[in-house]
Amino acid sequence: MTTEWWKEAIVYQVYPRSFQDSNNDGVGDLKGIISRLDYIQSLGVNVIWLNPIFTSPQIDNGYDVSNYCEIDPLFGSMEDTKELIKQAHKRGIKVIFDFVLNHTSDQHPWFQEALKNPDNTYRDYYLWADGKAADQLPNNWASFFGGSVWEKEPLGEQYYFHLFAKEMPDLNWGNPNVQSAMLEVASFWMEKGIDGFRLDAFIHMDKEEGYPDVPTAVDGELVLAENYYANLPKVNEYMKIFAQALRTRYPDVFLVGEASSATIDLAVNYSDPANEACDAVITFRYFPEDETQKDARLPMSMQSGNLDIKQFKETMVEWQECLADFGGPTLYWNNHDMARAVSRFGDAIQYRENSSKMLATLMYLQKGMPFILNGEEIGMKNLEINTIEGFFAPEAKVFYQKAYDLGYRSDHILKELNATSKDASRGVMQWDNTQFAGFSTAAPWSGVNSELNYNVAKQEEDSSSVLNYYRSLLTHKKTPLFTKGSFKLIKTTDYMYCYERKLGDQVALICCNLSEQSSIYKDTRFSDETVKILLTNGDNSLEHQQITMEPYGSLVLMLNKMDEQKISGEKRLNVI
Repeated sequence: MTTEWWKEAIVYQVYPRSFQDSNNDGVGDLKGIISRLDYIQSLGVNVIWLNPIFTSPQIDNGYDVSNYCEIDPLFGSMEDTKELIKQAHKRGIKVIFDFVLNHTSDQHPWFQEALKNPDNTYRDYYLWADGKAADQLPNNWASFFGGSVWEKEPLGEQYYFHLFAKEMPDLNWGNPNVQSAMLEVASFWMEKGIDGFRLDAFIHMDKEEGYPDVPTAVDGELVLAENYYANLPKVNEYMKIFAQALRTRYPDVFLVGEASSATIDLAVNYSDPANEACDAVITFRYFPEDETQKDARLPMSMQSGNLDIKQFKETMVEWQECLADFGGPTLYWNNHDMARAVSRFGDAIQYRENSSKMLATLMYLQKGMPFILNGEEIGMKNLEINTIEGFFAPEAKVFYQKAYDLGYRSDHILKELNATSKDASRGVMQWDNTQFAGFSTAAPWSGVNSELNYNVAKQEEDSSSVLNYYRSLLTHKKTPLFTKGSFKLIKTTDYMYCYERKLGDQVALICCNLSEQSSIYKDTRFSDETVKILLTNGDNSLEHQQITMEPYGSLVLMLNKMDEQKISGEKRLNVI
């Protein structure tokens, strides 16, 4: 019998490389995470999600797995893993692992066998095609990491498919042996005691049959072909086969899928309990940007742009409404694949503290499941990377060269990459203000921002810090009003984001200012008798029927038992 414990989950994402180094080699590890479990528990979270820790050549920071059932020595041992799970559970914290479903490393034994000859048993574990002619690629599809999705095998004449790096060949999920093998991997880890999986890139498990060219491409041009290798019909079929079989063995397993390009309709399809696939999905479609100033010749996602707040509101309402019956959507600002939110959507220079608190208030008190990236709870900003050599992401180097060839100055390109690259989010956790921020005594693998005020030690001392604000906010998040209550966006000016949560006769009003300008919010329900301030991020004031909001201000109000007619009335609103 399932408990659906995950519907009240508050997830803390730990990027193991960057969290805590216990052996002073400059790379975070499992013993380091264990040493910080008391801190994690103090935040009020109840789930940790670890990015990949399996054996890997580390071409893509562990997302290229060469052995799913071994721990990479970089991070520790199987004994360390068991101890981590044990100690987390002891503190009431569940553990989910990143599980790469779409591809393996080219060093995985399956692929090494597949390379031996076309008749090898493992050949059909991967995707192969013949070239159109001698030395011609099978089609014009581009890889997410640059270049073609096809790479010629070293000793034969065929090409193998890789949506990401050439060292990361895609699995053939149409092969029942692959389905069975991956089920056994998941079962292996469930037996070790973990509680679920974040399913990496699962939306790419099916590709268009026959691998047709993108017809709109210029001859000789390689182009991204999402329509041919993302969200195809058999993805849900493969997920159902995998998820249903796993739940038969482990009914309480939690499966959250990374569905980066999924629309709301696809998200509903993937996470609808009737389909018995994912419990929830993470989309990258929450944050529409104004792209009018971007260069269409370059990837839009790697050029900085302002959040389109009007469209953002519409998007959030759509996800809130369509997924309300499933417990709400996943709620996040940050993850390891995107730049840090306070640098991206707030003001990390003049209003960093207010920005950090406001963004958390806006996102996490909505209906749904918070996913918090380690470090955001202390207001960590983007890592400052000064040279192109400092970027690890292959797509960053491709972007740099293409922009440079188009005539852009090096300093401008680096500024754009610092604002948008996933590498900017992977700076090491800032525990104190020492040389390497308390992460290690050795220089960190990724670089570090060592800051006087934005570290755990400093913020523990300050009751009004970002860290302690997060703790208060998550305490409120756990109450029935914020886990089960309904959501309603309030019509306001463009730069205000205000919504109500309601459960029975309890009503909370959350007001957030997404600009560097002060704002005024008026509501005829406000009075000394009817309003209680639950949370505020600064000198926001409530006087009579008016809130005065600081730049990037946020305020959470509890409206005491109100007349139902007043609650639903729209004429009360007046925002200046």
